[in-house]
Amino acid sequence: MVKFLKPNKAVIVLQGRYAGRKAVIVKSFDEGTRDRPYGHCLVAGIKKYPSKVIRKDSAKKTAKKSRVKCFVKLVNYQHLMPTRYTLDVDLKDVVPVDALQTNDKKVAACKATKERFEERFKTGKNRVRYFFFQSSFKLHQLFFKLFATSLSPGTLQSHPLDF
Repeated sequence: MVKFLKPNKAVIVLQGRYAGRKAVIVKSFDEGTRDRPYGHCLVAGIKKYPSKVIRKDSAKKTAKKSRVKCFVKLVNYQHLMPTRYTLDVDLKDVVPVDALQTNDKKVAACKATKERFEERFKTGKNRVRYFFFQSSFKLHQLFFKLFATSLSPGTLQSHPLDF
């Protein structure tokens, strides 16, 4: 079987406290460990996405809206949905394998991850991937628009939504 859950792969967490949140695989354990005898991986993800910034916001408000909150967690492979994206931010040196052993190491790993994600967000690379749909209504509208445009031939070239 091909191993496609590799480090730096962007995934979406499906179960648990951070369900629906985007994360990045830091290290994968395909055969499992003694404590967890199943395939799992260490992920670092975004707990709270940055808000939309508008031009009339002050510098203080813009800085506050651009904040990112992060989490570090061990997750079962069954509870992850892989995406086609990879993130070129290297988190191996920031989030060690034993980051979850003590609370101090976990907090330090979360802070370092937060700095890397915020730096990445502020440079403007992959900015769209930091935002997530806030309500299921918007998601429903998106799927409806996709379905409605895919029924009529010739409209896919001039698609109003860009992915």
